[in-house]
Amino acid sequence: MDRPYDAIILGAGAAGLMCAIEGGKRGRRVLVLERADRIGKKILISGGGRCNFTNRHAEPENFLSSNVHFAKSALARYTPADFVRLVEKHGIAYHEKKLGQLFCDRSAQQITNMLEQECRDAGVEIQLNIKVSEVRKTGSFTVLSDSATFHASHLVVATGGLSIPKIGATSFGYDLARQFGLKVHTPRPALVPLVFGEFDRKRWCDLAGVSCEVIASTEKQSFQEKMLFTHRGISGPAILQISTYWNGRAPINLDLAPNRDLSVELRGRTQRDPSSWKSLLREILPRRLADRWLEIHPVSGNSDRAFANAEQQLHSWSVVPEGTEGYGKAEVTAGGVDPDELSAKTMESRKVPGLFFIGEVVDVTGQLGGFNFQWAWASGFSAGMAI
Repeated sequence: MDRPYDAIILGAGAAGLMCAIEGGKRGRRVLVLERADRIGKKILISGGGRCNFTNRHAEPENFLSSNVHFAKSALARYTPADFVRLVEKHGIAYHEKKLGQLFCDRSAQQITNMLEQECRDAGVEIQLNIKVSEVRKTGSFTVLSDSATFHASHLVVATGGLSIPKIGATSFGYDLARQFGLKVHTPRPALVPLVFGEFDRKRWCDLAGVSCEVIASTEKQSFQEKMLFTHRGISGPAILQISTYWNGRAPINLDLAPNRDLSVELRGRTQRDPSSWKSLLREILPRRLADRWLEIHPVSGNSDRAFANAEQQLHSWSVVPEGTEGYGKAEVTAGGVDPDELSAKTMESRKVPGLFFIGEVVDVTGQLGGFNFQWAWASGFSAGMAI
């Protein structure tokens, strides 16, 4: 069955649907092909089912990429305020949780319903349960599936990354990029919990469920948020954030007493001895963690040097994880199609006219808190205008 279109979009996620809407609005015949049985599966499970759909403070600095300038154009062309206007147009109630993070009051389903309605209004055709087996290019693009063959002058790859394979993530987008000669930076799990080696697991993992405020740092980045002990290692917002910037080898520094000068606080106490130090730690940290910390890092005496060393240890716990919990627990995939292969304005391949890559399949990874959705909306919008 031959079906001519102006553009075929592979993937009905956030980026693909936004691209389809913008292309359809401009009178293009747009077809979206989705291998799953419904659109926006990742949208539906995001934000605990309420979808952290953007962040008011999204800036290029919130993104990691092999080209630090690449995301600037798209992010400037379609801003968080633009997406908020779309949400408000559809009467979706939302709230700011913290740090500019915007969530639906009710359900992530409202976002997928909104995008589906916008697609209908723009005349976009969506086909589900389509497994694409091959893509060819002669003059135009030919997309082959097990049930049909489709043709279009433009092909947009919005297939996402490798994260959360249980909802259908595959390497298809990366494979397609390589097929057409584009460079792909090795994908890796990002925004992902970290796993301890056996030694640290025995020391800490019976504290699973205990959380505390930390500053997690690598050489180039730091985040102050909550950390959570798990049965395998550490998680929580601070750890998910720093995992994106961790190179898999270097230590991660954890400050367990952020912005606290414990020497000053200890001097203000009537007693200044190891029992006072223990009491102070129990005020700062959850009791179980404070007691465990003192088992492993006891204060050696009452001298100024002993307390200074004890405080230094608390501010600079050096952790070398064994690895991550992998794509099954990763919120996103870092790496992907090299941005230098694409136009920053349109997302079109510099080598293959008419071929576009958008969203998570591109080597642009946002921090935790709605930034990756904003990249999806912005890159999809830019490509949608171009098709």
